[in-house]
Amino acid sequence: MTVTVDDELWSAIGDPVRRQLLDLLLADGSGTPTSLSDRLPITRQAVTKQLGVLDRAGLVHATPIGRERRYEVDEDQLARAVRQLNDVGRSWDARLHRIKRIAEQIQRGQLDD
Repeated sequence: MTVTVDDELWSAIGDPVRRQLLDLLLADGSGTPTSLSDRLPITRQAVTKQLGVLDRAGLVHATPIGRERRYEVDEDQLARAVRQLNDVGRSWDARLHRIKRIAEQIQRGQLDD
């Protein structure tokens, strides 16, 4: 079973700070770099940089509001990420099941050379 994974998407999700940002945006519905930096131990500029990575991966989108930008999670892209994760999990479950089966055969001395 071959699973297609969007590396840019998972690279964006792989960072703990970006996951925290996604969690905050999901909990609050939206946020600005200023409001988000008030709740994290990083600067507004660092939040803006991390939101840019999430935006390029399609996980958030921004709406200009005055001098700020209000970010929201793109729920379709997040659902896509969840589907990919589930696919990867199923693929690894199948691999591990095959490894277990081979190990049991070896243990019973039933594996042909």
